[in-house]
Amino acid sequence: MQFDVVFTAEADDTFDSIGNQILNRWGERELLDFRKRVYDVVDAISKSPLIFRSVNNSDNIRKAIIHKNCSMFYEIKELRIDILFFWDNRQDPISL
Repeated sequence: MQFDVVFTAEADDTFDSIGNQILNRWGERELLDFRKRVYDVVDAISKSPLIFRSVNNSDNIRKAIIHKNCSMFYEIKELRIDILFFWDNRQDPISL
């Protein structure tokens, strides 16, 4: 079974924000690489949503490492996967 994947508004905002940082610091090639990594991970979780580790003992919320500097948090629902947000790992730690 393949799940539909939906980006939340916050996921769209944080994806764009991190993308703009990458573009401004390292250029278009690195931005395209970042986007490809994200879409590869999204494709992987749509097929196997449990491949990344769960967060805070919640089986439904998981953290995917996109790059050592960026993670993507997502929630597994009954019929779909919601991409919750992207996180720059160099920021202060978060608690969910």
